[in-house]
Amino acid sequence: MIHDLQEVLVTYWQQFLFVLPKLLLALVLLSVAIFISNRVSQVLGTRLRSRSHDPLLADFLTGISRWVLWLLGLLLAMEVIGLSGVVTGMLSAAGLSAFVVGFAFKDIAENFLAGVILAFNRPFHLNDTVQIRDQLGHVETLNLRTTVIRTFDGKHVFLPNSIVLKEPLINFTRNGDLRQDFLITINYGPEGNYEQVRDQVLAFVRMQPDIHLDEQRAPYVVLEKSTDTTADMRLYFWSSSEEYRRGALETKSELMQKVKNLLLERGYATPNVAQ
Repeated sequence: MIHDLQEVLVTYWQQFLFVLPKLLLALVLLSVAIFISNRVSQVLGTRLRSRSHDPLLADFLTGISRWVLWLLGLLLAMEVIGLSGVVTGMLSAAGLSAFVVGFAFKDIAENFLAGVILAFNRPFHLNDTVQIRDQLGHVETLNLRTTVIRTFDGKHVFLPNSIVLKEPLINFTRNGDLRQDFLITINYGPEGNYEQVRDQVLAFVRMQPDIHLDEQRAPYVVLEKSTDTTADMRLYFWSSSEEYRRGALETKSELMQKVKNLLLERGYATPNVAQ
């Protein structure tokens, strides 16, 4: 038994020494392939970012190119070792493999395909402010599997690409402007009227520097409820939304306070300005 074991070990050792040069060559080729794939992806990414206006698409294509080159290097290394039959079997059984792998890694494959679709037909760009489900924030990057959103309180949310593709997505900054509104409740007394207050508010709003005044986006007021001495009216206005929190939310907050101060200065008792 010991003699048989020695013969088996010697046979394995001889086979290992026979395969060792090919194994070393395969490792060298694999290392070179990884190095080349990293360099090529870096050069490709730099050129795509310099020529493209879409950094997200450039980063996504760079990531795909790196993985493709790595896979080609791995297949070449397997060919050198002598696993050509395995490589041929993998390629010839691509349909069955795709089915098995797709079933086993359904979520990964689904998110990858969703990422490809989002890369070429995407409802957002880098730094756009979007809301998906209850997540609101800036788009930071699009990976092979996830879309990264940074919320206004500094949290990074990694959303699977399939969710981003399937769920309703609200983009607050795509057009560069946004219509907002707030409610003004006023007690103008027996000597005042709604039209007078409306004209005063609109004249004041039109003088604000951050409010759009063109014909299609001019501010306007809608009366929602009125009595002989009170009125509930809603002010609608357009402002820039390129930076959502500062360009839109802060503009609305400042305008609400300015309108309230205006009404107090005009002698209207305790005006209420709310969402």
